[in-house]
Amino acid sequence: MTIAHRTVSQDEADIRLDRWLRRHFPQLTQGALQKMLRTGQIRVDGKRAEANTRLAPGQEVRIPPLPTGPKPEPLGAGRRPVPPEEARALERLVLHRDASLIVLDKPHGLPVQGGPGIARHLDGLLDALQFEAEERPRLVHRLDRDTSGVLVLARTAGAAAFLARAFRGRDVEKTYWAVVTPQPEIPGGRIDLPLARLSGPRGERTEVVEEGEEGVRAITDFRTLDAARRRVAWLEMNPLTGRTHQLRVHAAAGLGTPILGDGKYGGAAAHLDGLPNQLHLHARALRLPHPEGGTLEVAAPLPPHMRETFAFFGFEAPRPPKPRHLDPVSRR
Repeated sequence: MTIAHRTVSQDEADIRLDRWLRRHFPQLTQGALQKMLRTGQIRVDGKRAEANTRLAPGQEVRIPPLPTGPKPEPLGAGRRPVPPEEARALERLVLHRDASLIVLDKPHGLPVQGGPGIARHLDGLLDALQFEAEERPRLVHRLDRDTSGVLVLARTAGAAAFLARAFRGRDVEKTYWAVVTPQPEIPGGRIDLPLARLSGPRGERTEVVEEGEEGVRAITDFRTLDAARRRVAWLEMNPLTGRTHQLRVHAAAGLGTPILGDGKYGGAAAHLDGLPNQLHLHARALRLPHPEGGTLEVAAPLPPHMRETFAFFGFEAPRPPKPRHLDPVSRR
């Protein structure tokens, strides 16, 4: 066994060193990886590096002799092939595609990832969206199972690292549409209420907590786009933070007007006779920095159950504009 050196490729820009190592050397255990970093056996451009060091194209990573392990399974091992008809249906959900990313219009009711009792989920179908790329696309953010709309996938490791960092910060502008009941007392403003994930007899829920407790600050801007006899209102909601179920809790507890169909946080008050009993929350649009430079703007049409409700109350939603990549400038 000898010392080796590897060069970071262009599509691995901004990826963390520990993730880069696990990608190239899947036999490495977390303990072995930490020890080699701590003792300086792994170096970047000849210098010691931390696990969270962000790599740049062209950098050289020193790799010491590594322990042997079982041969890694090929990409896709253990995943069931996507049936052709389901693959075609998934391809029809693509709103935008380029060399770095794919934007989907995620349907209501489709979980993004698996879990207890979840056999079918988007992450298990992503082989169908590889197209001509060498790598399988990756999730970089999440939407709830019952939330529809714009969802971004990265097509390379470098794009995944870039986009994940953008979503962690405040570089991504998110626009949601919701139908709430009844109409809020004020037409618009800012909801600034700390939230915490708490366990209770009804399972884990997100709750508003008092200042000084274990909650994390959560901020949502909103405005009313239309209303019908004060019975319901169509809101535009812009989360400035990304807490679990933030918009649902801010609507129900912050405004006192739960999102239509949200029995978890609105109870019986969230259901109206004669209307679809599904969550009326839609990720309408994203404005985000593009991995290759510039800004990408993408919007998604309303899902069928929200179109039905809009028609019932006479709300007129504009057609989504075509995706726009503004001022693209290469990062290379």
